[in-house]
Amino acid sequence: MMEEIVQDAEDRMSKALDFMRDEFRGMRTGRAHPGLVESIRVDYYGSPTPVKDMASISVPEPDQIVIKPFDASAISDMEKGLLASDLGITPQNDGKLIRLKVPPLSEERRKQLVSRAKEIAEESRISMRNVRRDANKTFEGSKKDGDLSEDELSDCKDRIQGILKNLENQVDNDLKRKTSELMEI
Repeated sequence: MMEEIVQDAEDRMSKALDFMRDEFRGMRTGRAHPGLVESIRVDYYGSPTPVKDMASISVPEPDQIVIKPFDASAISDMEKGLLASDLGITPQNDGKLIRLKVPPLSEERRKQLVSRAKEIAEESRISMRNVRRDANKTFEGSKKDGDLSEDELSDCKDRIQGILKNLENQVDNDLKRKTSELMEI
């Protein structure tokens, strides 16, 4: 039973890390890449749908993204969704394709994005720590019920702490990488 709790905690902590990485992937760095627009949700026949499910996304030039909708009737909805996103890029619609010209980032915008990246990383750490707290409460409850000895409790807590430490190090490394990528001109 304790092994299942440890495994569940590790899975939940990993999901927090994956969420952070997805958020980082969608942050603009001054270079065009499909990750900027893939997860933007567009109202498509009344339901929010990610752009990647509605169109092919390509990067023909380092500063340009081209989006070709599978359904040409969705192009205006897609344009509205892209305008409403916080990308800060105005889409150019030619009736068949949407082109996004990715301008270089200003120093001020770079600093804002670094600040946002730090917030996302901290949210991820907090989420992981909450998972640790929940797992430790479960272990404490099992000890009270007599299912765990003091040594087993300590061992379980140490394992959870080790997993947390490892994942927090990954968060820190990803944040450093993203920060240097954002500040690169």
